[in-house]
Amino acid sequence: MRRGEHSPAGHPGEAHDSGIFERLNWLRAGVLGANDGIVSTAGLVVGVAGATTSSAAIATAGIAGLVAGAVSMALGEYVSVSSQRDTERALLAKERRELAAYPEEELAELAALYEAKGLTPATARQVAEELTARDAFNAHADAELHIDPDGLTNPWHAASASALAFTAGSVLPLLAILLPPPEVRVAVAIVVVVAALALTGYVSAWLGRAPARRAVTRLVLGGALAMAVTFGIGSLVGTAVG
Repeated sequence: MRRGEHSPAGHPGEAHDSGIFERLNWLRAGVLGANDGIVSTAGLVVGVAGATTSSAAIATAGIAGLVAGAVSMALGEYVSVSSQRDTERALLAKERRELAAYPEEELAELAALYEAKGLTPATARQVAEELTARDAFNAHADAELHIDPDGLTNPWHAASASALAFTAGSVLPLLAILLPPPEVRVAVAIVVVVAALALTGYVSAWLGRAPARRAVTRLVLGGALAMAVTFGIGSLVGTAVG
């Protein structure tokens, strides 16, 4: 390709930069984390509001739920990503040892991988030899393990992003139920939460290139059901205690 020319455009919506997919995955995870915060906190504060009109009690429960949920999300993400990273590091270390001990066998294995993808034996061998000469370790990490040695996810970053996303989602239903007057706070919170769930459902579907109507309906109905159940339980408990 001559300088100044552009590569042929793919079909509409096709992304050619692998980094785009990684950024979209992070963004989608953030949207889903925010959605968890919306549903969890909304269910909690609406349930408490069904039991009492005390703003202090609702705020205490909401903030406690926000903090507990954010910590739980962060811890779960940290453990999950750390385990995945440990596994990936172990696989990469094993591959380094095998390359050092059995270079010819590893070259044949790499050629077989490309042959399995549809290349002729001669072409697969040539590709394997050229990639091995350039960087054998990265070639095997990519073709055999499907791991980018320089792109391992940082568990601290994942934990922080998860906690922030959950917190951002939790703040909305908390404010929606605390700011309005007591007589309309539940209704206002339900409307705000349903609108927020519809938005996150749409964004999530758009990022995942899935049907938006199905995602929005699923989230809205699930969130509405959660709030209805917790409000009903809160009302029963409040009546029984009162």
